[in-house]
Amino acid sequence: MTRPAPPSHPAASSPAPEHDTSRPTTAMPPLDAWMYRQQSSGGSNMTAALLAWFEGPPPTLSALRSLAEYRLAPYERLRQMPSAADSTDDSWPLWSTGPHFEAAHHVVESPGAATTELEVDIAALFTAPLAPGRPPWQLHLIPTTGGFVLLLRAHHALLDGRSIATLLRALFDETAALRPPRVGGAATVDAPSRARQLVWTLGDLLPKARPLPFHGPVDPFRVLSFRQVSRQELDAARASTRSAPSAERASTNAVFLAATAGALRTQGVTGRSLPTLPGICALVPVDVRTNEESQLLGNHYATVRVPLPRQRDARERLAAVDCYIRRAAIGARARAQAAVVSSRPRKITPLSNAAGRYVDSPRYFSLLCSSVSTHAGELTLGSARLTAMAALPPLGPGHPVAVTAIHHGSTSVVTAITDHNHRDLAQPLAERIHDEIRVLADPNG
Repeated sequence: MTRPAPPSHPAASSPAPEHDTSRPTTAMPPLDAWMYRQQSSGGSNMTAALLAWFEGPPPTLSALRSLAEYRLAPYERLRQMPSAADSTDDSWPLWSTGPHFEAAHHVVESPGAATTELEVDIAALFTAPLAPGRPPWQLHLIPTTGGFVLLLRAHHALLDGRSIATLLRALFDETAALRPPRVGGAATVDAPSRARQLVWTLGDLLPKARPLPFHGPVDPFRVLSFRQVSRQELDAARASTRSAPSAERASTNAVFLAATAGALRTQGVTGRSLPTLPGICALVPVDVRTNEESQLLGNHYATVRVPLPRQRDARERLAAVDCYIRRAAIGARARAQAAVVSSRPRKITPLSNAAGRYVDSPRYFSLLCSSVSTHAGELTLGSARLTAMAALPPLGPGHPVAVTAIHHGSTSVVTAITDHNHRDLAQPLAERIHDEIRVLADPNG
């Protein structure tokens, strides 16, 4: 089968800025600044996005823009625009906040897409440059056969995955009664003891992941592959490690990580099946917002490395991952890391980049693996029902492949995203992850 060439994107137009440069600016928090500066590497393409499928008639563009004006305008974050303090390379980037929310500049309708071409069309939109001179986010309305999809994309310096989900939920009818959004400020975290902080810091700085054969330069184009997993399959997979009726099921995150480990093994990219050091490590983002900060926008997460076991038996892999997640205090480690990152000196130097918590080298992690459950009931937009969601993360330098899973209602969506040079991995990797979940779900497997 002939593969399409990478899509080409015309240079984005330069509309009149909607932010007021006379307004005071504020320094970006350290994680925002790291994401912002990664864009300079070109191939990083630090855009993150969330895709939502709907069954039912799509809203008109004017109706969607009116809804955005009503429900998204209170979020000050959506009026923020990045700017540099001065022209020097090591200057700390700043946020400036515009006075107006203008939905017409950010909410657009894209050409309709056939179901069979949706992955290609979404990949092209995902990699298109965001308009310069405006807050870096855009909401696309895309009609499809029998319904429509919404694609909300933003520069990762502006919004993390939880933030994008918060904004999409704000558009849905059931969220109209939510309390007004909280804006500004940083998510609060409990500071760890100095001894524990030192141990975790040293541990996180030690390279301990095995680079995989596909690691290397990342081109700016993306290839996507989606696979839908039913709730019945996922629930059966979660219960597959039970040794007694009262035993607790494995987490959905553990199932996803164990299935990813199995997919990498069957793809032949992990080497020998016996454990070796260093091993294969997944980089797992963990949200650090408190319940009171659930609607706080920005970057409020930290990452934890989780070893991916390479045993031959799928249930043994799941048991190993689930055990590690339960005993490794992942939430506490993430909160400790967030506290350290937020207190870093606001100065960017080669040394601080090399010693930072977010190290680009594949020797620190082998693959980005992000799994999220919405914990929401049925959601609608007008008379259309939300059926599924998919997460599209950026690909960092040296890491041209990532996998995600979003669990909503009765459907989970596993997504594999690669750059164009590694396009042959996207579909097989998504399929193999789904196959591994089926193996776990099969009582005779």
